Amino acid sequence: MSWLAHLPILPVAIPALAAPLTLLLMRRYPGAGLAVAFASCAAMLACALALLAGAADGSITVYALGDWPAPFGIVLVADRQAAIMLTLAASLALIALLHAVITGIDRKGWHFHPLFQFQLMGLNGAFLTGDLFNLFVFFEVLLIASYGLLLHGQGPARLKAGVQYVVVNLVGSSLFLIALGLLYALTGTLNMADLGVRVAQIAPEDQGLLRIAALLLASVFAIKAAVVPLHLWLPRTYDVATPAVAGLFAIMTKVGVYSLIRVVPQVFGHDAGAAAWAPAPFLMPAALVTAAVGFAGVFTARSLSEQASYAIIGSTGTLLIAVAGWQEAMLGAALYYLVHSTIAGASLFLVADVVARRRASATDNCSPGPDFADRQQVGLLFMATAIATTGLPPLSGFIGKLLILKSVTALPDWGWAWGVILATTLFGVIGFARAGSMVFWKVGEGEAVPASAPRADMIAPAIALALLAALSAGAGMATAYADAAAAQVLDRETTARAVLGDGQP
Repeated sequence: MSWLAHLPILPVAIPALAAPLTLLLMRRYPGAGLAVAFASCAAMLACALALLAGAADGSITVYALGDWPAPFGIVLVADRQAAIMLTLAASLALIALLHAVITGIDRKGWHFHPLFQFQLMGLNGAFLTGDLFNLFVFFEVLLIASYGLLLHGQGPARLKAGVQYVVVNLVGSSLFLIALGLLYALTGTLNMADLGVRVAQIAPEDQGLLRIAALLLASVFAIKAAVVPLHLWLPRTYDVATPAVAGLFAIMTKVGVYSLIRVVPQVFGHDAGAAAWAPAPFLMPAALVTAAVGFAGVFTARSLSEQASYAIIGSTGTLLIAVAGWQEAMLGAALYYLVHSTIAGASLFLVADVVARRRASATDNCSPGPDFADRQQVGLLFMATAIATTGLPPLSGFIGKLLILKSVTALPDWGWAWGVILATTLFGVIGFARAGSMVFWKVGEGEAVPASAPRADMIAPAIALALLAALSAGAGMATAYADAAAAQVLDRETTARAVLGDGQP
């Protein structure tokens, strides 16, 4: 067995070991605790890049925990799509962690770093798991960690948002368990590759239950992705979270989108009877409305952090417009745009924090305030981030939206998709231009705010923008890899053979 075969366990094991180490070290040896936190994220990024390179030829690495073969044991599956998500999560974690340490956000509570590591463990496990029950388990791990991270720094606003966030996710978890119970009762398995084989053999009298289970799962993933009308929890939650936490949370909605892309073609494909492509009739309308609502919120937001929250919703809607077609070209465009929109959304939260730290009592409100230090530099940073988020050239958002616009022409209702994407882009441009003019061009009454924040707080969002520039410069390679990942997702027979072996049950 090659060394590559053992890599899939490391993105889960590394943060699982780093979390208790940081808990033990941070009180007495904070320098050592920080070193462990950064080393953990760097090691995860190295593993993700190795898996990304290893999956480039289309190979699927299956890791059987306890050496129990699928479908009887727990398996981790590392293919192109999983490798993309692991690389994205590790990159985002390093950026968010760097900003938290530079600004001192991590010192507002003792348990920031252990919770941060457990959050990454849940994310990585969700991207790698090969069965639905462990997808539920890793969802719970990342959610429990996110509850603590959301409340980090305390305050009544965070407590109120935290209660709402917990309630919404408890409902989602309950629906998830009900769907898993139905599927297990119908098929006797929860391994995704095995489910893809067995759902085709469901008796006619059980087809109704199978469709209910499929729609329940799609609803759970829609809650995680904040799809309208299940989006109301997100603006309140992300707006009050500390900026580094909100930056990491930018990938949370994408976990829901990833789960849809992973589960629907593999389990509820063309031969799944009444459950075949179950969310397809509802996904496109929901995606169009989500994109519209998200960028309308960007237009009307009263603060930069609120704008960032609604931009996350809007980008998820744009992303789901491509996913809703369930075709190779569309899914390839969606995966490229997923990477871009996650990094751009995180950068928005970090830039909002840079502004708030310099404007004192005016914070990041979209209103004129006194002059503040580094206004020109921060203004350029905001403008570049806004360009990235709205999808204007030369950054990767422009390429991502072009790919989506091109791919959706294969759909009969492509005109609606084009209209919404172009209109929301315009709304986003106007909304960010309005906010930028208020914050950076108009100087209100009052004395200039003295410099209090170190310029180093601009490093993390600048790195995020550099990653977007690199994604744009390497668009040829990135889109080719994304297209290959999409083809692999839709080729469920090859995945089933890799996971179950040639002797499929």
